Amino acid sequence: MKRYAIALALIAALPFAASAADGISYNYVQGGYVATNTNGPDADGWALGGSVAVHQNVHLFAEYANQKIDHTSIDFDQWRVGAGYNRELNKSVDFVANVAYEKLDAGAGANVDGYSVEAGVRGALAPKFEGYALLGYTDGNHLKGEAYGRLGATVKFNQNWGLNADVRVVNGGDTQWFVGPRFTW
Repeated sequence: MKRYAIALALIAALPFAASAADGISYNYVQGGYVATNTNGPDADGWALGGSVAVHQNVHLFAEYANQKIDHTSIDFDQWRVGAGYNRELNKSVDFVANVAYEKLDAGAGANVDGYSVEAGVRGALAPKFEGYALLGYTDGNHLKGEAYGRLGATVKFNQNWGLNADVRVVNGGDTQWFVGPRFTW
């Protein structure tokens, strides 16, 4: 009876048993420069992030950024922690869906937290170039629900090192972008 249960579980999992597209890794760490442009004051600073594949179709990720608002002494911290699902669409493109908890802390009781969901594609556009396009939505405590789009690319110098750039444009005009080195394994 135990063998039948195991066989049935394996058959049920077959539709989800796709791996990442060729040339794409969900195992990386990165750090670099981050900036936020708004209709009000702008901010910039540094950021760290990473992702690790815990299954061939599931990855966990975390991001942290510290930015200082221009011409003030005010800085704020941003955290983003979540999980993602990836499924190969063809040999070089993955469908990607992410869900995350997000928090912004500007001190003195100025905290915002909520969630984000996003979906899109990530693909190896050339042997040394990878890109992604995602549409998302964020909402939460003291946060007005907003749609956004994210575009990103990584230029690969070798198997492990590359330069990553990412831009997130929120409906209404706010833009946050990142650029920095990425180590992939």
